Amino acid sequence: MTNTFSRRFMLGLAASTALTVSGVTSAFAEGWSPQKPVEMVIMAGQGGGADRLARLFQSIIQKEGLSSMPILPVNKGGGSGAEALRYLKDKSGDAHVIMATLNSYYTTPLRTDIGVDIAEFTPLARMAEDTFILWVNADSGITNLDEYVAAVKAAGKDWKMGGTGTGQEDSLVTAMLEREFGLEMTYVPFDGGGDVAKNLIGNHINSTVNNPSEQMGFYKAGKSIPLVAFTPERIAAFPDVPTARELGHDIVYAMQRSFVAPPGMPEEAVAYYTEMFRKLSELPEWQEYTADEALDPSFLSGAELQDYFLTEREKHNAILKDMGELPAS
Repeated sequence: MTNTFSRRFMLGLAASTALTVSGVTSAFAEGWSPQKPVEMVIMAGQGGGADRLARLFQSIIQKEGLSSMPILPVNKGGGSGAEALRYLKDKSGDAHVIMATLNSYYTTPLRTDIGVDIAEFTPLARMAEDTFILWVNADSGITNLDEYVAAVKAAGKDWKMGGTGTGQEDSLVTAMLEREFGLEMTYVPFDGGGDVAKNLIGNHINSTVNNPSEQMGFYKAGKSIPLVAFTPERIAAFPDVPTARELGHDIVYAMQRSFVAPPGMPEEAVAYYTEMFRKLSELPEWQEYTADEALDPSFLSGAELQDYFLTEREKHNAILKDMGELPAS
C-alpha cells in the first residue's frame, strides 16, 4: 500500500509540474488543428504491448476530446517494424500521420538496410518505459530463477523461448540470459506479444520475457508465474518478484513507449500533437494504468526526446554487435 501511495503521489506531483509547462506549448499550437482523421501507425502486430497501448491512447484521446479529429490506429508490423518505418519516411511533411514506437525503432534500421535514419524523424512524446519479466507456465513447477536455469540446461535446445522475432526486444533479453547462464534455447517467433503470452499458457513454448501488461490477465488467473524482473529495482505491481540484479546478475532492459512523426512535419502540428500527449500524460486514467500495468511513466518531448532516441540507438548498436547480429567493426 505504501509503495502504491508513494508512486501515485509522485506521479500527481509530476503532473502538476507539467501543467506549468503545457501552456507554453499551447501557445505554439494555437490556431492549428488536424483537418482530417489522423493515422496512428503501430510498428507491431495486433494484441501485443505496443498495439494494446496505442489503442488505449486512441480511446483516451477520443473520450477526453484531446484531438479535434478522430485518431485511426493501423498496424504495420511487417519486417519487425520495417514496414512502418518506411511508410513514415515516405509520409515526409504529412501533418496527419503519427507513429507509436517500441525498441525496434532502433534495432530494425540497424539490422536491415531499409534506407531509414531515425534521426530524420520528428520526436513527439515519450509516454513511458515498459518493463520485462521472465515468465513460465504455472504448471511447469518452476518457482525461481535457479530452478529455471537448471530446467533449461537439462532441456537444452528442446527448451522453447517464445518471442516476437530476432532482433526484437525479447530476443535481446533472451540472448542476455543465454550469455549470463551459458544456456542454449530454441527461440520461437510469433506475430506479437499477445500471441507469445497465449502460447505460453497453451504449453506450446516453455518460457517468455513478456511485458507485464501482456501476461497480466493470465498472471491474475493463476496461469503464469513471474520469476525475475529485468529492472533496476523491484516493480511496484510485483513486489515479491526479485530483480536479476539483486540475484547477482546485471541484466537490465526496458522498452520505450513513444510517438514520433514523419520528417519535416510542420512545427505547428508538432506542437499540437506534443501538447495532446502531454495532456494525456497528466490524466488520472493514464497514471493509474501505468501503476497497475507496471510501466514507468516518464514524459519526454522535443530535443530531449531526440537525444534519448539517439543515445538508445547507440546502446542497441552495441548490444546487437555483442550478440553477433551486426559486424563488430
